Amino acid sequence: QVHLDESGGGWVQTGGSLKLSCTASGRTLSSGTMGWFRQAPGKDREFVAAFRWYSGGPVVADSVKGRFTISKDNAKNTVSLQMNSLKPEDTAVYYCVFDTSRLILSRVRVGDDYSHWGQGTQVTVSS
Repeated sequence: QVHLDESGGGWVQTGGSLKLSCTASGRTLSSGTMGWFRQAPGKDREFVAAFRWYSGGPVVADSVKGRFTISKDNAKNTVSLQMNSLKPEDTAVYYCVFDTSRLILSRVRVGDDYSHWGQGTQVTVSS
């Protein structure tokens, strides 16, 4: 069983920055896909960014491209999401996700394909 431990989040004004981190524990990660989704009140869950472990570059949603950067630390089983130039529309609960399989590119953005979800961390951007 994989446990996802999220940190970061909070409140920031428009234009500010926040960093989220997520560490996976419970098993040795030799493959898989790990990243972030978000859900704003009254809206559908939305893909943000992800890595396919040990190979491939990051996959980033168009809505955050150029503002958000996802990075990973293989040795620490950690992915981080640096969020810059935050906007009020970025306000949401952000969820760390992980799946034991290396998802094909067409499935990386599909939330139902991830077998493990973190508890979520709130990000609030005030105007």
